Amino acid sequence: MEARLDYVTNPAAGKAIKHLMSAGKTLQESTLPRATQELVALRVSQINGCAVCLDMHTKNAAAAGETSVRLHLVSVWREATVFTEAERAALELAEEGTRVADAATGVSDTVWANAAKHYDEDQLTALVFMVSFMNMVNRLNIITQQPATGAYEPGQGH
Repeated sequence: MEARLDYVTNPAAGKAIKHLMSAGKTLQESTLPRATQELVALRVSQINGCAVCLDMHTKNAAAAGETSVRLHLVSVWREATVFTEAERAALELAEEGTRVADAATGVSDTVWANAAKHYDEDQLTALVFMVSFMNMVNRLNIITQQPATGAYEPGQGH
């Protein structure tokens, strides 16, 4: 598969991507635990089917110390017992925030309240932006058919 648009060589795309990656870096520096950030990025990317983001965030999570067991179980987090209650709340919010069209009402009050039990306002803000950011990046990559070549090295991206 060849990408429809080269983010590096296209000046307009390159300029926009530079700003997007800056936003991604800002999210990484938030107080939301890094493990939660990567789990959320993985789950959103699984739902949307973004191969390049799955390659990136699986490797970033592993490089940050995430276990292969937890990485393999993200897609079935409801049935897995390896995630904390806080991580489960974040994953549920990520799913409802990603499946907006499926849920029709977006993120439910129950899911929001559960996340708010585990995360302070700054962390909730980062979580909301992380879900939104990943959905946007997933869509950009899917629309332009960015391939997952397997060549991504941890730390290369945002």
